[in-house]
Amino acid sequence: MPAPKKTVRGSLLVTTATLLSLSVTAPAALAAPTPSTSPTATPPAQMSQVGGARLGLPGTQVNLAAGVPVLPKDLTARSWVVSDAESGDVLAAHNAHWRLPPASTLKMLFADTVLPRFPKTTEHKVVPNDLAGMGVGSSVVGIKEGRTYTVHDLWLGVFLRSGNDAVHVLSAMNGGIARTVKDMQDHADELQALDTHVVSPDGYDAPRQMSSAYDLTLFARSGLQKKDFRDYCSTVRAKFGDGEIQNTNRLLSGDTDVPVYQGIAGVKNGNTTNAGATFTGVAERNGRVLLVTVMNPEKHEHNEVYKETAKLLDWGFKAAGKVSPVGELVPPKSAQSTPSPGATASAGAAGKTGGSGSKPVASATAARGSSGVGIALAVAGGLLVLLGGGVFLVNRRWPLPDLMRRRTRS
Repeated sequence: MPAPKKTVRGSLLVTTATLLSLSVTAPAALAAPTPSTSPTATPPAQMSQVGGARLGLPGTQVNLAAGVPVLPKDLTARSWVVSDAESGDVLAAHNAHWRLPPASTLKMLFADTVLPRFPKTTEHKVVPNDLAGMGVGSSVVGIKEGRTYTVHDLWLGVFLRSGNDAVHVLSAMNGGIARTVKDMQDHADELQALDTHVVSPDGYDAPRQMSSAYDLTLFARSGLQKKDFRDYCSTVRAKFGDGEIQNTNRLLSGDTDVPVYQGIAGVKNGNTTNAGATFTGVAERNGRVLLVTVMNPEKHEHNEVYKETAKLLDWGFKAAGKVSPVGELVPPKSAQSTPSPGATASAGAAGKTGGSGSKPVASATAARGSSGVGIALAVAGGLLVLLGGGVFLVNRRWPLPDLMRRRTRS
């Protein structure tokens, strides 16, 4: 069982991480308020304080000081969060707990909940009821009735094309929509994502379906613990059926007005009428892993959600290590209640030194690939891995693999 961030400072030896440079063209947890039927034009005066009191305040929260870069001045999103994925520190936030429609970014919670339940080689023949109940105008990957798909194919449809049809088939395999919604809600509660109210597993607009930039960041952080989740969310292109599909995450696949973001490794985008554009992205530079979630930019230019995410990532990489956090990403309830053996002693040692310790960076080598990238194996508690006599000492914390490796995918 992984341990909470503030109780563990144990160290592990891990393998050298290899970086692929991709080039493509195309808290004290307080109960959250009851979700409203529809989002308001302005954030509530009081919001959840999960992760820290300042995260419950409306407006921008950041600790500017000497040496800390100023935030970008042209941000228009209703809500956003910049966090250190490893430590859980929230570096800056804007209306972090504002409950808003999540669109397909809610698929991160769906995947984190359902993905471990079926081996990727499992096959399923689609029947008409599997596709029943999809919202009008849903994004689809092109699932066909009567055709057999592997679970691997279905997850590619979920992550790359945001296919609601793939979500519905996987939900049917999981016992149905109602069962899957309940499972997702239970998992959100375990993650302390108290802003989230699940109505549909695919994130399609539905009355009272809400989440927040804070909660979406928790879902991404939890999902990234899973190797398959990391592989799928970082895949740029893949074969599907008789053709090929490309990831709609423009920071990963690129577009005419958005270049591939340096160090990007996922996670998930969304767009609906009520939600506007939403996005959570994870990126790594020089051993620092950041998560940024952006919800509903008011500026409706092409790819605006990706442009604002890129600006916040740029700021985060410049500010990390200089800015004092305004809150934290809380660990799951189970991680809080079951610290690993020796956690108390490790925490005490960390307290005496007054910090979390150093975090040497693994060396990186560039390689070129055409179909995607993946993040390295999660660091397991107490595991020692030796490779060619070269090892790196890193601090173990609950959330994310300490080192990220990108590799060519076939």
